[in-house]
Order: sequence, then C-alpha cells, then structure tokens
Amino acid sequence: MTGRRRPTFPRPFPGVISAAAGAVLLSGCGALPGASGGSREPVTVMTWAPDRSEDINAVKMAGVPAMAQTYARWVNDTGGIGGRELKVVVCDESDTPIGAERCAREAVGKKVAAVVGSYSRHGQSFMPALEAGGVPYIGGYGASTEEFSSYLSYPVNGGQPALLAGHGRQLGRSCERVSLVRPDSIGGDGMPPLLDNGLMAADRPASTDILAPVDATSYDEQAAQALERSGGGCVTAVLGTRTETFFDSFRRLEPDGEQVRISSVLGSVSQPLIDRTGGPNSPFEGAYVTGWYPDARNARWKEMREVIGKYAFGDNRIDPDDTAVQTTWIAYTALRAAVRAIDDEEVTSGRVVAALNRGVEVDTGGLTPTLRWRFKDLVGTLSYPRIVNTKVTFQVVRDGRLTAQKKGFVDVSEALTDAPRG
Repeated sequence: MTGRRRPTFPRPFPGVISAAAGAVLLSGCGALPGASGGSREPVTVMTWAPDRSEDINAVKMAGVPAMAQTYARWVNDTGGIGGRELKVVVCDESDTPIGAERCAREAVGKKVAAVVGSYSRHGQSFMPALEAGGVPYIGGYGASTEEFSSYLSYPVNGGQPALLAGHGRQLGRSCERVSLVRPDSIGGDGMPPLLDNGLMAADRPASTDILAPVDATSYDEQAAQALERSGGGCVTAVLGTRTETFFDSFRRLEPDGEQVRISSVLGSVSQPLIDRTGGPNSPFEGAYVTGWYPDARNARWKEMREVIGKYAFGDNRIDPDDTAVQTTWIAYTALRAAVRAIDDEEVTSGRVVAALNRGVEVDTGGLTPTLRWRFKDLVGTLSYPRIVNTKVTFQVVRDGRLTAQKKGFVDVSEALTDAPRG
C-alpha cells in the first residue's frame, strides 16, 4: 500500500476521563515527615498522558498522572526519596504529536530529572526533544516504537512486541489454527511475524492474516473471514480501542452452539473493558490474554493498592486494574532506585542517566523481573534495542476477571531476537 503512516502500535485501551488538564505541580516546603533534619534538594520529574481532547477517537489516560501524584504524596509522607522531596509536574499531551512535543519541551525547560511513567503514542514527536535536552524517559507505557530504540529510554516492559511473541506461545498450547485480525497499517504489518514466532515455537502453523481498517465502526467482513478461516481454532484481534467493536461483530456472526476461542493482548483487552462490557457476561469471557505483569488480584500488587487507598483520596481516575496505572507505579519504583543510587549529589537528568547506565538494579517486588539497563542487559535487536524485560504472563478471563492461566513469567527473548523468522 502507499501513503502509510509511520510505525505505531495500535492504541491501547482508554483510561477513565479526568477533570484535570494542563500542568500541575506538586510541591511542599520544610522538612519531610520521617526525614532526619532538613530535606535535601527536591527531585522534580514530569509525567504526561492524554487527558482532554476534542477528538472522540483520542486515547484518554487520566489515571496515569493521577497515579504519579498519588505516588509522590506517599513518598513525601514517608520521608521522601532518601530525604528528598519528590515533585511531579503533569502535562496533558492530548494524544497529538503537537501536544507530545509541547510536553517534552516543557520538561526540558523545567530541567526535570526525568519523564516518568508516562503514556504517549507520539514518540517521533517527544523523543527528539527529550534527547536534545538530555532528559531520560523512564517506564513509558510502550505505545510508541521510539521507546524501544532511543538511548535515553528505559522501558520497564517489552511493549507490544513482547506481548505478540508471547501470545503466539500462549495460543500454541491449545490452538491448532489461529486467525489474526490486525490493523491495516505499517504498525500492523509487524504483528504477524511476532505472533508466528511464538506459534512456530509450539510447532503450530503460521497465523492467517486478516487486515482491518484502523477506525472502522463495524467489522462484520473481518469477523466473517476470521470465522471461516479459523477451522474451529482460535481468533485473536489486536486492534487497540477497536478490539471491542470487532468482537461485537464476531459474536453476532458466530453460529449458535459453536464457540470459537477468542484472544488478545493487554492494551486491546483489559480488566476495565471486561467490567464495562458485562463482567462474567462479557463477550470476552473465556478469552486468552497475554500481559506484562501478574494479574491484578495477585498479592504482589498489595502495596500499590494500599497506597492508592490511603493517598489517592478517592480519586476515581485511578483504577488499580488498569495496566497504564500499574506501569506508572513500576516506573516510579525505578526512579526511586536511581535517585537513591545518586546518594548525596544533586539529582539531575545527567546523573539519573549515569546511574541507570551503570546498572542500578530495580526490585519491583516480583511485578517484573529485576530491571537493569546496562548494555549487556539489552535485547539488542535492530528493531527493539532497548528492551530489557522480555517476560510476559499468560492470563484467561474467568468469571469476568483476568486470572493467571500459567503461574509466573514466560521469557520470549528468543522470539524477539529472531523476529521476523522466515
């Protein structure tokens, strides 16, 4: 095809709409509770995400900056980071390239130590501005390809590439044939090789590739193709916010008494989406889903849930089941480790970068493997040179909840290293 857009991954699920907009600064003065004597110099960082937009198709991720602010309240109430107050500047990037670049330039102008736990699909707009200002990008959601290529990006998960490679492994356990419904875009073109790598590792044939318009309001044609070609196997759809629309079409066309196993990846299917579409009666009941982290009811999320319960003050923008909120929590855990490694020096963007590059280890309490961004920790492929976390989780929707299908993590580094296979 001609006239395609630059590579981007499909839009992950939207968050809860926030009433906040623009930039907000959390600040304080004096000694922090729990700190001995006066505080050291504060650490100022930025978190951005789309909040308000006139475009009805724009992603909304208000829970991301709200989680960042909640994290700061918790840290500052318990002595700061090594006695340093944590200040969080938030910015609404509006799900536009202009908005993303504006937020990045603001981060550089305010001389923040890092951009942390943010969400944007527009890495081609924000990353050059951050690189020019020397500001690291820690733990973005993974919604743009630049997060896995920029030397100043420190991702905490393997993004959609890891999910797709893992999903092939997950489906290969029980699906003899797989139909993949994916966007008709350059970003979508990269999906089949990754999924097929996982399928072939399980000695399954390559998936049937079904292209779908990015912003369709109905997918009857693609649903009919998926049913016809599945051969009683599995149908997976990775269409971001349009995944729900596809499965609505699919379930309407599915013959009575004949259920085909459906599946997707986190970002296209989420717990908030399952809740919104009927819980146990959702069309996603029984679906296989590949994720980055343990399921939301896992005990490893206990501390995050307790912090939200005490310091979010009932802010309904924050859903602890939302993967974007979870990623922000993990990203700030990484920031905390980097700042502690700087010790008594002033915390600057350059020192944060140096600490991370030297090999600061980030213990996330089992929510991810131990994270570290030394050169030898990177996957180092041409397509995804900055990925360090190649682990995914296998989940299934039971009684309206995403639950673990298989305990622990599954490593998909081989599928990423070899992608695309012939």
